[in-house]
Amino acid sequence: FMNNTNLHDNDNEQWKHISVLESKGISLSDIKKLQDCGFNTIESLAYIPKKKLIEIRGISELKAEKILLEVSRLVPLGFCSATECYKIRQDLIYLTTGSKEMDNILGGGIETGSITEVFGEFRTGKTQLCHTLCVTCQLSVSKGGGEGRALYIDTEGTFRPERIVSVADRFNLNRQDVLDNIAYARAYNTDHQLELLNQASALMSESRYALLVIDSATSLYRTDYTGRGELASRQQHLAKFLRSLQRLADEFGVAVLITNQVIAQVDGNACFMTDPKKPVGGNIVAHASQTRLYLKKGKGVNRICKIYDSPNLPNGECVFSISEAGIGDSVN
Repeated sequence: FMNNTNLHDNDNEQWKHISVLESKGISLSDIKKLQDCGFNTIESLAYIPKKKLIEIRGISELKAEKILLEVSRLVPLGFCSATECYKIRQDLIYLTTGSKEMDNILGGGIETGSITEVFGEFRTGKTQLCHTLCVTCQLSVSKGGGEGRALYIDTEGTFRPERIVSVADRFNLNRQDVLDNIAYARAYNTDHQLELLNQASALMSESRYALLVIDSATSLYRTDYTGRGELASRQQHLAKFLRSLQRLADEFGVAVLITNQVIAQVDGNACFMTDPKKPVGGNIVAHASQTRLYLKKGKGVNRICKIYDSPNLPNGECVFSISEAGIGDSVN
């Protein structure tokens, strides 16, 4: 388990803390302004356009150019060979889901450094998967974990620490340590949900985190924005939120797990479909997620997980079960 040690000077980390800019001639007050806007690493500055920096109060165009010049010297943003890219992918860490069958179709588990979307109707195991991964991400790499903490942003009020305790007992982990290593926040509106990612960035720059959970990513958007008149602004805000999630995955190498709700198609073609349900969020969410998993109800405690979309995994499905101890293998 991770303690509260400061990781700013840890050479093993892939990212560099923003405090490095002080030695490059950037004032402390300007660094503080950047941190207040959620920029806690050099990489976070490298991934944004100049106009976003200029929008920050107190950062002029001249200052923005100087900051980006120093950042470009610290972060390689050019081409690399496919061989190097292949080696990096070979070293990726996968977080076990608790079910061997689900891990198998996912190529080892939930991939770190990318966004995995899980969608399905109610009672299909979305939240249970989130709870299980909050524990398994704390396991050693040899046991299918990420040796890091978990961040949990809850928009539906379904986080239950007692479920975390049950899963911790299953994996023979200390209950108190497991709970202490999970940072929890309840989001009450879409703006608050986006602001919490700035706080998440600050936490990740201080300690090692392996997982970021958003349960669910779209529920508040369904209530904060209503009707076709607000559809464009809803999708724009949602795209900004998902882009911020991708930035955190790129910066810190954490696995990002988002849950999504489904809607029933009620148009004329619905009667010809075997399954008329589709995930909320449209193409914005579809393009933002690297891996999409569709959970369906099975017999009894069993559930079905289907790979809905992935850039590298073949189509496939498996059966898993839900119990008091979280996600497990299927039960006959």
